[in-house]
Amino acid sequence: MPEKSASTLASEPPATPVIRNPKRPAGTLYRGREGMWGWVLHRITGTAIYFFLLVHILDTSLVRLSPEAYNAVINTYKTPIMGLGEIALVAAIGLHALNGLRIILIDFSSWGTKHQRLMFWIVVGLWLVLLAGFVPRQLMHIFGGAA
Repeated sequence: MPEKSASTLASEPPATPVIRNPKRPAGTLYRGREGMWGWVLHRITGTAIYFFLLVHILDTSLVRLSPEAYNAVINTYKTPIMGLGEIALVAAIGLHALNGLRIILIDFSSWGTKHQRLMFWIVVGLWLVLLAGFVPRQLMHIFGGAA
């Protein structure tokens, strides 16, 4: 291959580097599967529980300001819609707690990192079993089937 002179090299346009997109995201353990959904659900349930606790503290503090206002607020909680909200609250707390245990196992053991996908489905299964024990009883309570 003949050598190029300095003037020939100066007249040629510079070569542009070829940058290829990676086939999958780099630097993440989850890659958009069960681990990512566990992460998203953990954040959503945590935020929902936080706002519930904020409202709970505010409505409980009403008893010091005005017992009548407190009683009015508590009476609004005795509606079927709020009963269904209690189901959502228990579901959020249960999922957040079980997924939190999964996260602890992932963070503190190499076994957890290797089996995080299996643990996600175990968490979902346990969560559904726990809800199966709570939801029918709560629905009977809401809609008058139980005392």
